[in-house]
Amino acid sequence: MNIIRDIVFQIRSRRDALSVTERKVADAILDDIIWSASATVDQLAAKAGVSIATISRFARTVGCDDTRDLKMKLAQASTVGSRFLDPGASADESTFYARIYADIESTLRAHLPVFTEPLFETAAAALDSARMIYVFGMGGASAVLAQEVQSRLVRLGYPIAVYSDAVLLRMVAATLDERDAVLVLSASGLTPEIVGAARIVKQYRARLVAITDATSELAKLADVVLPIRTDETDFIYKPSASRYAMMLAIDLLSTELAMLNQEENRERLRRIKLALDEHRGGPNRLPLGD
Repeated sequence: MNIIRDIVFQIRSRRDALSVTERKVADAILDDIIWSASATVDQLAAKAGVSIATISRFARTVGCDDTRDLKMKLAQASTVGSRFLDPGASADESTFYARIYADIESTLRAHLPVFTEPLFETAAAALDSARMIYVFGMGGASAVLAQEVQSRLVRLGYPIAVYSDAVLLRMVAATLDERDAVLVLSASGLTPEIVGAARIVKQYRARLVAITDATSELAKLADVVLPIRTDETDFIYKPSASRYAMMLAIDLLSTELAMLNQEENRERLRRIKLALDEHRGGPNRLPLGD
């Protein structure tokens, strides 16, 4: 597996140890990394006020084979986008409390039209009749919210297990058959380990429900897709609001499942309430283990 060399880090970390002329090249590149990636060597030399030979020396100093290799690594670095490279891209976000509230609200509102009742009824039916429900989620919110799914469904009496380890995902997927169901959480639907495990799930004909981007590779494999969008703002310092869409999908799905067997679930929830009140006490309206 090839590891991309972080040329931006290399330049920033070595800047103060460079010669005077090479430091000019570093400053010219760091001033506008995206422009530097697309500029010719002549243009970069002109901006830095140095010779082309200095650009060549600089490239070798920061660990590149030559100027062509330097340009390629700068191009790789620039693919992350200006919001991560330009310090001023999100510097005006002085009222970030209001921005976070607004992003959460807009994310939830954007998903209400696509989170339809028939869609969640179909997803619930796929999980309800399963011998066992497996939840796959890796990285960030997906792994944490996979545990949330377990917390929601175990209280409804469903046999459920959660996996986030890359190797275990493949191992578990290989043990399934048409009697089982897998709920996969992935905001992007692109994580190789998740997509690979989903392919194994489908090979052995287990049902696959995915909370993911509707256009993703994972979505193409799923029997039922609960679509979420991952539009991000230029304010890079706040958490992604897309996880609220995933939480909403989980709440809708778990409630749909709870309503399928209301009498049995009312009794289960009563027992949980009794057990918790005996353990912790407190007001009658405390949540059931949340």
